[in-house]
Amino acid sequence: MSTWKSARLAAALLLSCHALLQAAPFVPANDATVVESLPTRVGGQAERRAERAQRAALREAPASLPLALNIARQAIERSRRSGDPRELGQAQAALATWWALPAPPAPVRLLRATILQRNHQFATALQDLAALLADRNTPLPLQAQAELTRAAVLQVTGDWAAARIGYEQLAGPRYAALGRAVSEPALAALAELDSLQGQQHRASAALSRLLQAGPDDAWLWLLRAEMAQRQGDASAGKHFKQALALNDDVYTRAAYADWLLDHGQAAQVVQLLDGQEASDTLLLRLALAWRALNDPRADGAVRDLGERYAAAALRGDPSHAREQARWALDLMRQPAQALEQAQLNWSHQKEPADAWLLVRTAQAAGQPQAMAPVLAFAKAQGWQDATLARLSRTVGAGA
Repeated sequence: MSTWKSARLAAALLLSCHALLQAAPFVPANDATVVESLPTRVGGQAERRAERAQRAALREAPASLPLALNIARQAIERSRRSGDPRELGQAQAALATWWALPAPPAPVRLLRATILQRNHQFATALQDLAALLADRNTPLPLQAQAELTRAAVLQVTGDWAAARIGYEQLAGPRYAALGRAVSEPALAALAELDSLQGQQHRASAALSRLLQAGPDDAWLWLLRAEMAQRQGDASAGKHFKQALALNDDVYTRAAYADWLLDHGQAAQVVQLLDGQEASDTLLLRLALAWRALNDPRADGAVRDLGERYAAAALRGDPSHAREQARWALDLMRQPAQALEQAQLNWSHQKEPADAWLLVRTAQAAGQPQAMAPVLAFAKAQGWQDATLARLSRTVGAGA
């Protein structure tokens, strides 16, 4: 579960009590003040105009908490869909009045934690989430969102036992009054953990029940696809495609593109990602596909990615380490640099893709001992993964 995927998990918590996340009512200064905007699909221009109008309104009333929260939530959602980190900057800017406060209003604290974890500042995000859960004045729906986000971050960073406790809390009596909007994402996350830890039958049965109740839930189809992928099941491809048909966001496109690349379908990747070069994540997959097809566009993409990663390094942004390791390994043919980035990435997050990458780079760099942390983690967690086992065998070690 990458930080993009944990954002999707949090987005799956569709709370009916959204009003509890608002502060005192906001009274517009005049009829021209934009308080809420609905997204549009007409080229995105109308939506952008509405965004600019809202930001202008916030400049006129910087202490308007409801307006700031609305702008920040919309920017976070756009970031989840597009993968554009600048949207997270817009979200943080909207919350500037309260951002540095040690104890900001609870809705701000939740959004701050969301932005921090998306930027891989996991420890600081967890502090905010723990504070929300410890405060008895935090409304129950907001506590549920904090609990879910906290569990997702714990899973991303490798503390599966603590993550499981959080998901079980959400599926239990404490949050029962909030209904299926809370319990179902938690049950799906528990099914994913069961799958990771070798309880395939139980995980598949749970996910099947959830899909029967919500057949149009893109996140459930994504979980099914990734569960199948880890087991080497060819049905993963059709599940990725179904997830993408229901929710076209950067994470799902990237995950499906990776599956296609792994199965020698580079031409389909180019078709899937055509026009998506603005996203660093998707440009990497395009570059890999173009290189596999001997397409001359690959060289320009590789250079462009290098410049983007260099700019991220200057900003002190560690969130590109996984992608940069793949760039160095598969496009630049620099295994030592790739291993360094893969190790940095593993120090931040410990998902299947992170483990697979560290094993691959260790092999390519001729340093099989570098995969020891992955194998130790897998053993400690009871993690069963056909892909990891196959990769580990190629460097002469048992998974």
